[in-house]
Amino acid sequence: MRNILKTFFGTVRLLILLIGCTILFYYGIMWINQEYENYRRYEEPEGSAVKAFQPEKHESEAWFPRLILFYQNGE
Repeated sequence: MRNILKTFFGTVRLLILLIGCTILFYYGIMWINQEYENYRRYEEPEGSAVKAFQPEKHESEAWFPRLILFYQNGE
């Protein structure tokens, strides 16, 4: 009988530890999410920023060379 109670309390202690770690992890993830939710990633760049992509205007009908370039570069 004593061995059964010892096993039972050991199991309850482990369960409480796992629940506590899960709650701590959950609130940690929620805190990180709240921090990055306020982060403004889509603001206009300041200073001497350079545009990374400029579409070519003279090749509006040339879709096949663009497709071949896409397959060659894997972009």
